[in-house]
Amino acid sequence: SDVATAIYDVVDAVMLSAESASGSYPVEAVAMMDRIIQRVEADPLYRQMLESSRVEAFNTVSHAIMSAARHIAHTIPISAIVAFTDSGSTALMAARERPEAPILGLTPLVTTARMLSLVWGVHAAITPRIISFGQMVSEGSQAAHTHEFALHGQDVIITAGVPFGTSGTTNIIRVVKVEA
Repeated sequence: SDVATAIYDVVDAVMLSAESASGSYPVEAVAMMDRIIQRVEADPLYRQMLESSRVEAFNTVSHAIMSAARHIAHTIPISAIVAFTDSGSTALMAARERPEAPILGLTPLVTTARMLSLVWGVHAAITPRIISFGQMVSEGSQAAHTHEFALHGQDVIITAGVPFGTSGTTNIIRVVKVEA
């Protein structure tokens, strides 16, 4: 019940206590936690609670972009939201929205990827530094396929900031078909 309550409380992560982590069945304990989390997140009541407690996006372009990404993912079948980020803020804003699609946080920085690995719904991965719009679309589509979030022909949302590599500039949203 503690795990389920934590998920209903909209936490980013849950962890095992000392007894569970060092006991005779730590793998089974993690598997059970995963089943509980998946069941709670699939519960229609959980989605209703998220929607009713949703905080309005801040009055910034970045927050509006991520709110739009969540809305698009709710409206049409989206396999993943691909968030290019240096500081991690784009992926953090995506996670704050609790979209129905998984979030693929792509960053050239190992420290950012490590930090994002603890954020709700984010699968962090290292990618080359993006320098052009075409490279962003290509790398994002390829990463979604490589990390098994999307198959050829499925749609993904790609978000980033221009100028590339400048923190706090999330201002692009694009829906693309994966071409693998």
